[in-house]
Amino acid sequence: MNCIALIPARQGSKRVPGKNVRVLCGHPTLAYTIAPAIESGVFDAVIVSTDSEETAAIARHYGAEVPFLRPAAFATDTSPDIEWVEYTLRELATRGRSWDAFSLLRPTSPFRTPDTIRRAWRQFKSEAGADSLRAVELCTQHPAKMWIVDGNRMRPLLEQPEPRNQPWHSTPYQALPPVYVQNASLEIAWTRVALEQRTIAGDVLMPFITQGYEGFDINDPHDWMIAERLLADGAATLPRVAQEAFPWATYKQNTAKV
Repeated sequence: MNCIALIPARQGSKRVPGKNVRVLCGHPTLAYTIAPAIESGVFDAVIVSTDSEETAAIARHYGAEVPFLRPAAFATDTSPDIEWVEYTLRELATRGRSWDAFSLLRPTSPFRTPDTIRRAWRQFKSEAGADSLRAVELCTQHPAKMWIVDGNRMRPLLEQPEPRNQPWHSTPYQALPPVYVQNASLEIAWTRVALEQRTIAGDVLMPFITQGYEGFDINDPHDWMIAERLLADGAATLPRVAQEAFPWATYKQNTAKV
C-alpha cells in the first residue's frame, strides 16, 4: 500500500491571518507539518495544496511539492475539503500519479511528530474494513453539560438514557461516559473513498487517539498565545526542521522584480 500526504494551506484566514505561514520559533508553521511528514517515511509524496504563490515557494523551500495551485473556487472560507482533495487527486491522476490512500495533515497542528504519523499509519493498515482514520482526543467540555436554548427555556443537548436517577448535566465529568472530539492532527482514508463516494471520511471511521499536545490546533489568536507559552515553558516541542529559515527578504526582492 502506498500513501500521499496532502497539506492544505490556502491563503485566506480570518481568525489568524496568514496562520499557515506565520513564523513560530524561526520557521513558518507550514514547515512543522512538512518536516515530520517527510521524516516519517510513510509517504511516497508530500504535496501542499495552496492558492498562493508565496505559500507555494515556502512549501518547496521546506521540501514539499506544489505541482499546481488550487483553483480559487476551492479556496474560500466555506469550501469543503472534499472539493480540493478530489480536484488534487484527479489532477495528479491525469499526470500518471496515483496512490492507494491519502492523509490530510493540517499546518495548524505544529506539535505533530513523525512518530505520530507512523503510529496512525500502522493502525490504519492493520484495521480491516475501515474507510478512514481520524484523530480524536477526550473532550474537555462534555456535551452532556451542553444545552439548547429556546426562548426562556432550555433542554439538554443529549438525551439521557434511562434510568434518570442523576441527570447527566448534574453529574461530575469523571462519572460521565467518555466522549471524544476530533482534532486537526491528521486523517487517513482510502483514495477510492474520495473519488467514488466524494467524501474524505466514508462510512466506517476508526479513531486515532492523540497523545499529549500532538493534536493541539491553532484556530484563533488565543490558541497562538497558548502555543507560544507551551514552547516557552518546555511543555511542548516542535518537530525538527532540517532546512534553514525561509529567506523572506530574498523572496520579496525577487518577486518585486517580476
